Amino acid sequence: MGASSSVPEKSIHEFTVKDSKANDVNLSIYKGKVLLVVNVASKCGFTNSNYTQLTDLYSKYKDKGFEILAFPCNQFLYQEPGTSQDAEQFACSRFKAEYPIFQKVKVNGPNAAPVYKFLKASKGGWFGSQIKWNFTKFLVDKDGNVIRRYATSTSPLAIEGDIKKALGES
Repeated sequence: MGASSSVPEKSIHEFTVKDSKANDVNLSIYKGKVLLVVNVASKCGFTNSNYTQLTDLYSKYKDKGFEILAFPCNQFLYQEPGTSQDAEQFACSRFKAEYPIFQKVKVNGPNAAPVYKFLKASKGGWFGSQIKWNFTKFLVDKDGNVIRRYATSTSPLAIEGDIKKALGES
């Protein structure tokens, strides 16, 4: 499986990213877990519904091998204007997020985070690989391969069946 030839990595587990406090996090710590990777924003029209449903899914499946990896992004109408720590504080205090909120990233363009280059190369969207908006979601299997990409308009709860299948529950 893996990404296209333009991205040498074959698994999300090969990446190291920064947490909200700029500490390195090697994504190999998530080997054996199903991941939902999401570019998040605090001032988007989709913020309340997505964060609420992400928290619900996390609460329901975190003890079954499921993790959410949230990456704040300010590329879409500047809807994540604060710092990475501001984004983490917002998600944790307002939506009781217990999953990791990482450092702000770019998801498109030449300065896109390498992990997002991998995700997009693995599963393009309807109109090419570019991320179109906040709350684009990537479901990743236990081996680090992208299973599916979901548009902003796909609610997190609409993905629940795919999460259960990836966890081996269906």
